[in-house]
Amino acid sequence: MIGAEHCSAPFVEFSVIGDIYFMETINIIKVVLEEGFKYAILAFGVYLTYSILDFPDLSVDGTMPLGAIVSAVLIFNGVNPWISMVLAFVCGIIAGCITGLLHVKLKLQPLLSGILVYTLLLTVNLVLIKAGTGGQSIVSVFGQKTIFNSGIANILPSTIGGVNIRKVLVLAIFVLILKIAIDLYLKTKSGMLLRATGSNQQYVVMLAKNPGMSKIIGLAIGNGLAAISGAVIAQSTETANTTMGVGMVVFGLSSVIIGLSVFKRVGFMKATTMVILGTIIYKACLQIAVVFGLPSEYNKALMAVLFVLALVFSGTLKEKTKKRREKRA
Repeated sequence: MIGAEHCSAPFVEFSVIGDIYFMETINIIKVVLEEGFKYAILAFGVYLTYSILDFPDLSVDGTMPLGAIVSAVLIFNGVNPWISMVLAFVCGIIAGCITGLLHVKLKLQPLLSGILVYTLLLTVNLVLIKAGTGGQSIVSVFGQKTIFNSGIANILPSTIGGVNIRKVLVLAIFVLILKIAIDLYLKTKSGMLLRATGSNQQYVVMLAKNPGMSKIIGLAIGNGLAAISGAVIAQSTETANTTMGVGMVVFGLSSVIIGLSVFKRVGFMKATTMVILGTIIYKACLQIAVVFGLPSEYNKALMAVLFVLALVFSGTLKEKTKKRREKRA
């Protein structure tokens, strides 16, 4: 009997270690999905402005924290979290319209228009957060009602197998709704004009339509989505500040490029789905680096490296596709 006990002990220990690693793996997957869905909303906005409209919009670094601060300040003052998200979306639309007007009406270059709006929003965000919190530089909504702990969220299961999945479920449903809405919009007349403006402005002019108006609409929607992403992130982390938007343009572009490049040949997959998967892949790379012990202060550097790799990978795929077409011809 003693021998049997000694023999079974290693197996019990191995089983416990296996369970621990399994739970750690599940938690990592949960974090990747949660972060991926939150930032997929931002990537939707970048996809509309960068990929469809062909407009390198740097104002996203300002509109993302704008949405976060607006939502957090309103919740801090007792406003319903869903209403705060709608108002954050409206603020993002206004910022996008300003970017569009600077480019269309004042004939400023896209990069300069985005930089000017981003610079303006640095002040706006700081004023909003101080005015809404009584002088604080960070707004916390810890313990307040958010979209993750009130309303429809309470209907969803909170845990499965000891893992808290409510946030993931809420985010998945919300992102799916936005994806469907974007897909439907791009099939409308306004959406078709948006595509045409990004591809060939002269064709839009020939149709007796104003490409400038399409640019303003596209930038408004794109920045509105960036603001919603900020609002969702603020409610998820229960905090917001003026620096949380740094590097978001790089993040969004990387996610879009990775998604559209990796899944380009999957014919049945819509571009918005590719963007979601690209964001999840990008977040998975960052999370893997954290698991292997990369210090948090190197996160932005890693984001830049991944962005360069995404550009190189995208360029390589384009060259291969071009050579194959030339061979077929």
